[in-house]
Amino acid sequence: MKPQLIPFGDSGLLIKFGDEIDLAVNQRVHNLDALLCAKPINGVIEAVPAYATLLVHYDPLVLTFAQIVERVKTEMESVEENFFRKPRRIEVPVRYGGEDLQFVAAHHHISPREVVNIHTSRDYTVYMMGFTPGFAYMGKLDDAIATSRLETPRTRVDAGSVGIAGAQTGIYPIASPGGWRIIGRTSLRLFDLTADPPFLFSPGDLARFVSEGIDD
Repeated sequence: MKPQLIPFGDSGLLIKFGDEIDLAVNQRVHNLDALLCAKPINGVIEAVPAYATLLVHYDPLVLTFAQIVERVKTEMESVEENFFRKPRRIEVPVRYGGEDLQFVAAHHHISPREVVNIHTSRDYTVYMMGFTPGFAYMGKLDDAIATSRLETPRTRVDAGSVGIAGAQTGIYPIASPGGWRIIGRTSLRLFDLTADPPFLFSPGDLARFVSEGIDD
């Protein structure tokens, strides 16, 4: 799919690379984001990567929409796969259990241990950050355990809770409301204002969940 460059309000440019969760598409998003960080454009305030889009906020007093489109097109032509930074691989220790492990197992007609074995059997790519500070959207889950969100979100999910939603998995960095299916908890700290950077994960990182046991 040829990238689409779409106006986003009076000071934004949305670059759309695709319509679905796809690793190759997501890498193109982060390749361009990395290039714009390495070669800043005067007037660009920030770029926000998502699964298949990159939103570029710019100062309309410095750049017109036509000018930012032209500059971005120029940079897009020079994006190469090898510009994407080498991903870090982060192991996440998890004590499995939680509110929804039994539900996920019953929903797929497998045992809780099989859910854990499947969840820990692969690396997950961090596709994007969002929702709360440090929340990493990771994928893709094996179809054998992919499970829809709760119909009614919980008013509080504890920090460190490991959840799944559809084909995604993730970890709540802080206590917050949430509708993901909770299948375990980790002791890792994902958000720390005293650290530099304050987030444990960055887009493009690889996460590997490691079981520390299953609660009855």
